[in-house]
Amino acid sequence: MSDIVITPPDEALPTTELPPETLTLPLDAWHRAKGGRMVEFAGYWMPVQYEGIMAEHLWVRESAGLFDVSHMGQLMVSGEGANAALEALMPGDFAALKDARIRYSLLLDENGGILDDLMVTRLGPDDFYVVVNGATKWDDIGHLREHLADDIVLNHLDEHALLALQGPKAVDALARVVPGVEALGFMQGGSFDWQGVTLGISRSGYTGEDGFEISLPGEHAVALADALAAQAEVKPIGLGARDSLRLEAGLPLYGHDLDPETTPVMADLGFALSKRRREEGGFPGHGRIMAERDGSLTIKRVGLIVDGRQPVREGATVVDANGTDIGKVTSGGFAPSVGAPIAMAYVPVALAEPGTKVTLAQRGKHHTATVTPMPFVPHRYVRQGAAK
Repeated sequence: MSDIVITPPDEALPTTELPPETLTLPLDAWHRAKGGRMVEFAGYWMPVQYEGIMAEHLWVRESAGLFDVSHMGQLMVSGEGANAALEALMPGDFAALKDARIRYSLLLDENGGILDDLMVTRLGPDDFYVVVNGATKWDDIGHLREHLADDIVLNHLDEHALLALQGPKAVDALARVVPGVEALGFMQGGSFDWQGVTLGISRSGYTGEDGFEISLPGEHAVALADALAAQAEVKPIGLGARDSLRLEAGLPLYGHDLDPETTPVMADLGFALSKRRREEGGFPGHGRIMAERDGSLTIKRVGLIVDGRQPVREGATVVDANGTDIGKVTSGGFAPSVGAPIAMAYVPVALAEPGTKVTLAQRGKHHTATVTPMPFVPHRYVRQGAAK
């Protein structure tokens, strides 16, 4: 595997000069001091790697990696009727969501197209914490403010940092710094005190591994990052490994695998359509989405194992026997934990069955790939926390 070169994801190409509009995060100097190779991403200066993408990727799979995801949008949605207000824009059953529980959901346009994928946590009867993607957060905030009722308050926690600690040993490292987090189960959150600072911690993440996301005021981010990095299990990890880890985990990336032309059914995200909402409707695009569930679907997101050692990347096409484009690759790269190139693509439903052979065209060359179930590596979420 030493001959395999993992390149940064296309959205994080190196930049030689910091554009005037590019913003810095609370840990900017910390990343640079740790040797982070900085790139412009989603309007922010962020680390793409430290010691190398492959090494960082494998470290997360076997130990624990610290990611800075402070570019993401952290929002508070509050007010009487916040349940119904959010359900009018997304297909999640938020009325049934228990306190401190988290639900993955989708912000939809009027045609059922995906404007963003996000996480929603219930904090109380009429209070929700919502995390949206960094590249879309300003559009999301505008959309929410336009469509939420006047008595629903939306606050952007723009002074907060967000750290993610991911990997099988994340719980050991974090529990030494913040005792009690081991009691959390997957998709469960809580409020914790650390040296007089309130931390919002959830057992969640986007690598397929066990792990945590930690929200805190930005002025305390360096101190917490230092405390976590001081643990033997923990190393800082950049954007490159974050991308390869989520790809192996079969998790879509907004702006690449998801966009407004994509519906939840096309994206194979049917689990985000809760039973009550499917039956009752009341969210954008309900008619179209249910019709696709009932048989009108024409294309679907699938996983691919690519023959050989050459990665097939975003922008490649799926072609038929005549060389006609019939689908598209939306993410792709070499998977260190799999030991082979993998990809996500949208293909005609007739080709979506696992085991189906497809042909991919990239830069004038053809590659053979096999449709395979996702995730490419098993998820290792901890569903039940330690006994209290």
